[in-house]
Amino acid sequence: MSLRVAVIGAGHLGRIHLDAYASCQDAEIVAVCDIQRDRAVEAAGKHNASAYDSVPAMLESEQIEAVSVCTAGVENGSHHFEPVMQCLEAGVHALCEKPLSNDVAEARQMAARAREKNLYLGCDLNHRFTPQAEKAKEWVDEGLLGSLLLANMTLWIGNQRDTTPWFHLKALHPHSLDVLRYFCGPVKKVHAFFNKAPNADAPGGLRTTWSNAQINLLHENWVVSHLTGSYDNNMLLSLERCEVMGTEGRFVIDNAYERLTLYPRRSQELIVLPNPLFTGIKTFDDTIVRRVHRWVEQVNARVPREEIEAGGEDGLAVQEIIEAAIRSWEGDRVVDVENG
Repeated sequence: MSLRVAVIGAGHLGRIHLDAYASCQDAEIVAVCDIQRDRAVEAAGKHNASAYDSVPAMLESEQIEAVSVCTAGVENGSHHFEPVMQCLEAGVHALCEKPLSNDVAEARQMAARAREKNLYLGCDLNHRFTPQAEKAKEWVDEGLLGSLLLANMTLWIGNQRDTTPWFHLKALHPHSLDVLRYFCGPVKKVHAFFNKAPNADAPGGLRTTWSNAQINLLHENWVVSHLTGSYDNNMLLSLERCEVMGTEGRFVIDNAYERLTLYPRRSQELIVLPNPLFTGIKTFDDTIVRRVHRWVEQVNARVPREEIEAGGEDGLAVQEIIEAAIRSWEGDRVVDVENG
């Protein structure tokens, strides 16, 4: 039976979600909603769906089981709260783009309301939905790395948008922090440092956003991990690298889906999982498609709420870590994480 879905927000990410649902045999697109009605009409026409410019009107008129909320706003998240809450109140499961909200208090409300209504709330933390990340997680769970000790995550991209002090941290690093939690578990302590790149056109000659970050994490299982993040990468290609080390070996994931390499401690024979040329992920957008397909699969299967991968609780947890990092920098101290 096909899951009846709608997409709220028909911009770039909304169109990727729509194409992902369209390519999933277990989903049926019934509606598209956008405050710019012409954009909703164009996207809906492509997918033989109804167009709306009002979420309440859409929910009242259509029989919808699940939605993707692909709006944006300040720090790429301030427009998520209202449509997600409207959908939850209507009994509709919601997959939300990251961050759940740029306001952690709103994110807490979203996660709490989903629990109260016994509904699925997911977050598009798509960096964990690659064959390489999934295989690496299998190795961790099977004990192939032994007892985990430490991890390093690097995510550098070029983004010259300069809106708020915390734009870089809140808009980008839910992804990188989720990857660290995915492999190493919940976080209990944070220590952070930031700086700003030069910008001759800005007051004081520096960017508005803290565009470079070094964040130390202590996980609940005593794994220590580190994030290096930047919006000032001037190379043509972005850089993403995840390395996790245990007592029996380590793995490295290069650029999310390009290559996974296992380095056993007691052998010189490496295990390499490349991205297949013809059957693998062709573009980064394909990671979002894989995430959406997994969402459809799990909602259709009615898995227990706590088994939803990259669920609302995970989306909230990475925001709690980000808030702790901000407090660490502002207070020049190590900060305990609430529900990290």
